[in-house]
Amino acid sequence: MKKRIILLALILLVAGGCWIAYQQWASRKREPLEIQGNVDIRQVNLGFRVSGRIREMRCEEGDAVRAGDLIAVLDQEPYRDQVNLAKAQLAQATANLTKLINGSRPQEIDQARAQVAQAQANVENADLTFQRENELRKTNAISKQEFDNAIATRDANRAQLRSAQANLALLEAGSRQEDIDAARAQVQHDKSNLETAELNLFDCQLLAPTDGVIITRALEPGAIVAAGTTVYSLCLYAPVWIRTYVDEKDLGRIYPGMKALVYTDTNPEKPYEGQIGFVSPVAEFTPKTVETRELRTDLVFRLRVVVQQPDKYLRQGLPVTVRLVDDARSHRERN
Repeated sequence: MKKRIILLALILLVAGGCWIAYQQWASRKREPLEIQGNVDIRQVNLGFRVSGRIREMRCEEGDAVRAGDLIAVLDQEPYRDQVNLAKAQLAQATANLTKLINGSRPQEIDQARAQVAQAQANVENADLTFQRENELRKTNAISKQEFDNAIATRDANRAQLRSAQANLALLEAGSRQEDIDAARAQVQHDKSNLETAELNLFDCQLLAPTDGVIITRALEPGAIVAAGTTVYSLCLYAPVWIRTYVDEKDLGRIYPGMKALVYTDTNPEKPYEGQIGFVSPVAEFTPKTVETRELRTDLVFRLRVVVQQPDKYLRQGLPVTVRLVDDARSHRERN
């Protein structure tokens, strides 16, 4: 009898403990998860895409800039000279292409025809001279040297006629298609050079890529800089991220897109709205290798909470409290 009573008491004790543990777990699950974090605003280092001497630095540390604002300028004269040279080369290549496409002028063709006619007349005269010399050679009235000269003159004039006729044919046929294609390719090459030169000239101006605040002015006018050298550091206004961490035991309660309320000490009564944008797939901090069940609770996972409507009070490094809740509870919190 006593054993039964003891067994029943043990069963009731275990059941009671399980019930209490379940109630604590259910209560904890219903409560919003509250974690601590810091504002992690993005920062970008700005520099020129080309090298040169700085002519102007238009901003100081702490200045607010808008996207597209001109904040620094290099000496543009060397790059302007390159643009002018590229324009001249393009004009020359374009003129050469036009010349090849248009072919020979009518005056040049007329001149070639006149040369053919002159060569033809010379050939006819040389043929007559040869015929006379040939008749005289039969009677030995002329020397062999004079007869050979008549033959040479006839052959030379015939060759000149063929040359003049070939030159006329070339002028009438116009430029070869291969020459035109080569000239057109040269024009495209020079156009690309001009575009590159114009881009380099434009890149002598450093423009703000987005809205933000200058936090570092690294150089001064007169400095010689290489391409990519940091001139300013810009702290971006948006997007604003909260970097925080969650324990391994709470990892199952969160998910990307989950709503979040971000509280600051400056205005704790007016939380910022946000949502989880990133959950790290890799555990951080110690231990790197889990060997016991107890050590699992020491693992944390990095979260990124994106604030939807930040203002100037959310500054880099500011400590905040993040409350992760469902949509219904988040609506009640804001109201």
